Amino acid sequence: MRRLIHGISVEGVDVDEQTRCRHYHTERDIIAVKFPCCQTYYPCRECHDEVANHKASTWQRSEFLTHAVLCGVCGDELTVDEYLQCSSRCPSCNAEFNPRCSLHYSLYFAVNTDE
Repeated sequence: MRRLIHGISVEGVDVDEQTRCRHYHTERDIIAVKFPCCQTYYPCRECHDEVANHKASTWQRSEFLTHAVLCGVCGDELTVDEYLQCSSRCPSCNAEFNPRCSLHYSLYFAVNTDE
């Protein structure tokens, strides 16, 4: 399923107007991550794995200045660095992101390496 959110295409399963999906759909699940392997936004890794026809890759430290996180509330695109340092709030609209997403950072970002 493809949905336009603030003019940006987000792929996934049962994606709503603020990037929530079948897998993560609480009030604060309002981001999508662009995957470097396909340059496509998905609400979560599970959506990527269900919809894409390739293996997911993660953003490397050398790419952390890339705009790769979409706020589903205001449509701002954050760099990986901005997202990792935002204390679970959108720097543009102050919407609260799910702080438990930090438990899954390694699925999206090379946070445990020195690359």
